[in-house]
Amino acid sequence: MPHIPKGTTAQIELVTFQQALAAANTPSEEYDIAKWLYAPNFYSEYRYILGTRGKNPLICIGINPSTARPDALDNTLKSVERIALGNGFDSFLMFNVYAQRATSPDDMERECNPLLHKENLEAFRYVLSISENPSVWAAWGAIIEKRKYLPQCVRDMVLAGEEFGANWYCAGAITKKGHPHHPLYLRKDETLKPFDVKTYLNNL
Repeated sequence: MPHIPKGTTAQIELVTFQQALAAANTPSEEYDIAKWLYAPNFYSEYRYILGTRGKNPLICIGINPSTARPDALDNTLKSVERIALGNGFDSFLMFNVYAQRATSPDDMERECNPLLHKENLEAFRYVLSISENPSVWAAWGAIIEKRKYLPQCVRDMVLAGEEFGANWYCAGAITKKGHPHHPLYLRKDETLKPFDVKTYLNNL
């Protein structure tokens, strides 16, 4: 079933990322926490992180999360995992420019919730800290045009990435407007290539 937001995220009490991380590191009856990193560790109106645990993860960035959860990946995340492993990474972490869960980006809230964005950035700094040379795969496609606040969210993520020496990549063809390709319809053996995210943002 698609996920349609019940309202804006400002209407709900958010679990902070640090609270979500503590819970994600607590044994669960629903999935193996030795394999999965899932924060929050329950299905909700937002999601900070979903992925597998490892020392050298590929951090993939989409626009916003949909219905995937541990042991129930959607086709997009299955593609992300294949490409991560095919490019020499031992794990993948699915991240998003904005953490509100919505199957259709058209259902995303019209205004950015600054608290949700702040906690999402905390989560991003955490995933950047996992490896010595973090690799970030820009994979949001033209969907970034759906909301005016999304480019600024990416700019904040780029600044966070600079703190950790992040290397940015893309996969597949770049659109005419310069947007990095979405993961869903990529070849299984797609190779990552460097992505100049600063120039891209300057041209948005």
